[in-house]
Amino acid sequence: MRIAVAYENGQVFQHFGHTEQFKLYEVEGKQVLSSQVISAQGSGHGALAGFLSAARVDTLICGGIGGGARAALMEAGILLFPGVVGEADKAVEAYLNGTLAYVPDMVCSHHDHGEGHDCGSHSCGGHDHDCGGHCGQ
Repeated sequence: MRIAVAYENGQVFQHFGHTEQFKLYEVEGKQVLSSQVISAQGSGHGALAGFLSAARVDTLICGGIGGGARAALMEAGILLFPGVVGEADKAVEAYLNGTLAYVPDMVCSHHDHGEGHDCGSHSCGGHDHDCGGHCGQ
């Protein structure tokens, strides 16, 4: 299995559509075999979803993410764990142990407030959480 984490300075990056680096983890069972930080080769959710698919990523852990990115990842067959904060390595360890704290239905649209949605008028995804400090901005 290959897990990708939206990555910046050791932390889970909080704005998927602007991710410049991913940390990729090769995993077998519950053990990380290897990891590497790679530069993303595009910007925006469509390019990033294609980039992750080409890198044979099965699972993505990230912070804030919008609806378009969620759809692109689903279309690429990548399992998504959004709304994660903290250290990337610890997030992967928690995922492998079944204890990852994430927000399954998180959808932040802090740049595109279409269809009458304003992420600042509630806590993203209907959950009371930080949303990576980006919602409502």
